[in-house]
Amino acid sequence: MAEKTRYSDEELQEFKTLILEKLEKAKRDYETFKNAITHGDENDTQDTSPTFHVLEEGATVLSKEEAGRLAQRQQKFINNLQAALVRIENKTYGICRETGKLIPKERLMAVPHATLSIEAKEKQN
Repeated sequence: MAEKTRYSDEELQEFKTLILEKLEKAKRDYETFKNAITHGDENDTQDTSPTFHVLEEGATVLSKEEAGRLAQRQQKFINNLQAALVRIENKTYGICRETGKLIPKERLMAVPHATLSIEAKEKQN
């Protein structure tokens, strides 16, 4: 029997459903991080009250920086998921960009935006 070179339309639809679910959650998480940076979800006087507690301000700055880093990572994840949806539409989803072989379904279920097989990923390291 010939080696499978691409996933069937049914399998691609299964991956698409998984990716859309992850994308929805990722976008919600991104909004949460963004709100933490801008205080978009708060309605208090934190930014206007004349408080000069150095430790509190330091902690606030640190948490804003951390939220910023998390927001950036989340945005990259969202972009990768959206790119995976494009590959599904092009029917190139699940094909390793290094080896040209099919990435195992188990890997794609765990990391749906993967573009490399484990074999190719290990060669990079």
